[in-house]
Amino acid sequence: MQRRHALGLAAAAALAPMAARAQGAEWPPAPVRMVVPFAAGGPTDIPARLVAEEMSRALPNRIVVENRTGSGIIIGTDVVAKAPKDGQTLLYTTVGHAVVRALFDRIPFDPVADFTPVALVGQIPMIMLVHPGFPARTLPEFIAHIRANPGRFDYASSGNGGAVHLASELFLHQAGGLRMNHIAFRGSSAAMPDVLAGRIPMILDVAASAIPYMQRGELRALAISTRERSPLAPNVPTFIEGGVPGYEAYTWHMVLVPSGTPAPTVRAINAAVNRALGVEAVRNRLTDLAMQVVRDSTPESAAEFLRSEIAKWEPIIRAAGIRAE
Repeated sequence: MQRRHALGLAAAAALAPMAARAQGAEWPPAPVRMVVPFAAGGPTDIPARLVAEEMSRALPNRIVVENRTGSGIIIGTDVVAKAPKDGQTLLYTTVGHAVVRALFDRIPFDPVADFTPVALVGQIPMIMLVHPGFPARTLPEFIAHIRANPGRFDYASSGNGGAVHLASELFLHQAGGLRMNHIAFRGSSAAMPDVLAGRIPMILDVAASAIPYMQRGELRALAISTRERSPLAPNVPTFIEGGVPGYEAYTWHMVLVPSGTPAPTVRAINAAVNRALGVEAVRNRLTDLAMQVVRDSTPESAAEFLRSEIAKWEPIIRAAGIRAE
């Protein structure tokens, strides 16, 4: 069985260049770079490496993940914006790409004009957690309590302008203009001691981080940010069920290339991403990381999704006066 598997992989590798040429794609001789504008080993880097490894089986050249951090996502993203338009340099990024223009006074690239979206990899929902001692057992009770005590209570986030912060501000806005005080930390793990101790009563955290606290009974889950209940936490109602119409919030992962990359090359990379996400082992691992995998994304649907996210988040950022620190 192992020998047949190895022969199958070898055959796939041999056919990959021909598949790319059949689609009209011209690939450079050097390895393809996948730039991740986040630190190695983090919640963005791990899925990026899973996808890159599997994509390498479908493309003529191996994909090498390169972590380029600094100034939020700006340095790594700018590397890709200014890279040759030949399919050799990919960007693997998150919701930060949709909000960077609103958060910073100046950035050296345009997140829309300078990039072509290739494929949406997946979305990770958020879960609202409160300390068990907080006098609200449901989301409607929480909303009523905050409305009766405007500005009295705090909420924690993993950092100013990050997905947790933005999702919280979206909730406050869509719940009727609730007032809470934002306390920013350097990551969710840094915020959790204060939440667990009850010094900060609420955090709206990404599901992968939130679920263990919920399962251990250390914090109470009031709502999940999906449109419908999620298999990740089937007993947790949605914000929509809790009386916040239309509320959805995710951090998401997407592959992009420099604008002007030939369309056949974009299509070939898209096919490789979707093929990687179709592999059960990859999909299962991403699901373990609380990601809702998107298996049939196209460059067009990814571009439309990015535009909708920019239109969603930029008004919230302006209304809340959020600036990058």
